[in-house]
Amino acid sequence: MTGSLRRAGWLLGFVMVVLSACSSKPINRAPVEDRASVSGKMIVTAPLPQQPNDKLLPGSENAGKPGYYTVKPKDTLIAIGLETGQSPKDLARWNNVENPNRIEIGQVLRVVPPVAEGVAMTRPVTTSAATATPIAAGSAKPESAGASATSAPVAAAATAPPAAGDDDMGWIWPTSHGTVLAGFDEVKNKGLDIGGNAGEAVLASADGKVVYAGAGLRGYGNLIILKHNNIYLTAYAHNQTLLVKEDQSVKKGQKIAEMGNSDADRVKLHFEVRRQGKPVDPLKYLPPR
Repeated sequence: MTGSLRRAGWLLGFVMVVLSACSSKPINRAPVEDRASVSGKMIVTAPLPQQPNDKLLPGSENAGKPGYYTVKPKDTLIAIGLETGQSPKDLARWNNVENPNRIEIGQVLRVVPPVAEGVAMTRPVTTSAATATPIAAGSAKPESAGASATSAPVAAAATAPPAAGDDDMGWIWPTSHGTVLAGFDEVKNKGLDIGGNAGEAVLASADGKVVYAGAGLRGYGNLIILKHNNIYLTAYAHNQTLLVKEDQSVKKGQKIAEMGNSDADRVKLHFEVRRQGKPVDPLKYLPPR
């Protein structure tokens, strides 16, 4: 009996030593959750995982300011230039864009001249036009997947105020003849579609400077954009051959391209007039036929 009591006492002491050792170890508890009651229901909220710092895109500090434009999906410098009335080359220079084919969604671009460049062009340079090598249809490669004629971005930027005489352009038709196939529509057709024959002359509608010549804007084919002053641009699309180069000055009535069907379902000239980047009805500017 004495032996049994002794063994029981020894076992009890061993158990107490083990329990004492266990109680000295820290206990890992589940994360504390905040609980709140809404309309009698218990809602459990937990802290969100820490997110890495968002990437700051170029110009993001200017988002929403007048004179700046935030890049959207499918935008290109060509499309933005057409919508803001600016040269794609000027946009690249003002924003230190080394590769015009690489602009990022959310990037904020200056779309008016910096103060250092002074007053915007009010009248086009009218020096003699240089001889240019024709560009055959399909030879120019698109710069990137651009906006279509119906999905180009809308600019929310201020532009330079009109100078005296800027509206007095003395416009002429960009073709010597041809039937208007489709009239102006702000949504479906931002200019005129004029029928004609392949190789027919496409004429500059007013004095100006070539700010774009190529095939980098989807939906326009081989395209020429002329800047006439700080108010007006004109665009000439679907050509089979381009006869002028960027930065070249042209005279009203000068042959700048040959009509074709590049990126179109038939031979035609798509002609646009843009006033401060906004498409307007060319028939309100062209003389009656």
